[in-house]
Amino acid sequence: MKEFESRVAIVTGTTGIARAIAKRFASAGCSIVSCGIEPAANAELQREATKDGLAISVELCDVSVPEKVQAIVAKTVDRYGRLDIIVNAAAIHPFGTAIETDPETWNRCLAINVGSIFLMAHFGIPEMKKSGGGAIINLSSVQGHACQRGVVAYAASKGAVHSITRALALDHAADNIRVNSISPGSIRTPMLARSAAHFAPDLPAEKVFERFGAAHPMGRIGTPEEVAELAAFLASDKAGFCTGGDYLVDGGLLAGIGVQ
Repeated sequence: MKEFESRVAIVTGTTGIARAIAKRFASAGCSIVSCGIEPAANAELQREATKDGLAISVELCDVSVPEKVQAIVAKTVDRYGRLDIIVNAAAIHPFGTAIETDPETWNRCLAINVGSIFLMAHFGIPEMKKSGGGAIINLSSVQGHACQRGVVAYAASKGAVHSITRALALDHAADNIRVNSISPGSIRTPMLARSAAHFAPDLPAEKVFERFGAAHPMGRIGTPEEVAELAAFLASDKAGFCTGGDYLVDGGLLAGIGVQ
């Protein structure tokens, strides 16, 4: 029997880490509803899933809108009859200080990066309870612990992910719902490529990735698949006593201090 046979998951986001997680879970027998706001990325994931014979259904959804999230949860349960796992991986990464960041960008960042977790819990947890429990995994970042300059909205949102993870874990432990977060370091994703272009616009992305990797004790950046493996563990019965925690996939980045 496959690891996630007969289980059903919603994964928010359709690129980078979200895409790797959807594929990893589906390859283990999970039925996946992936939802994202980018039509091109959605279509690409759907093509890949179909080609590989994976049970992934991709839906267009703005996960910051309550009615849209409610509809995705309802559609998932109508199609598969249950909901066991939620992976909240959708996020945006604006750049700027508090002065440079306009209020609209701030609000949008918090609505997607944190608000979507609340909405998925609000509409999804009642369905998970009907299934006897489940697991929620929230994607945070090392920038929720320590951050670069000029990322005030993103850093604030990722710190909030840690807090909402703890709150949900406490509130729903008695419902047999485990809630954990993952904080990746630099991972080879489209988001990291945008960061490279922002911080070093005159260099090729690979050169910047090398520089980012050199900051990690393991000497490289990570892969989405490495994050997906941790997500699979946290969603599995093997992690049955893990809830309310944050787990680093950062190549040792936060283990040291900058002074040498």
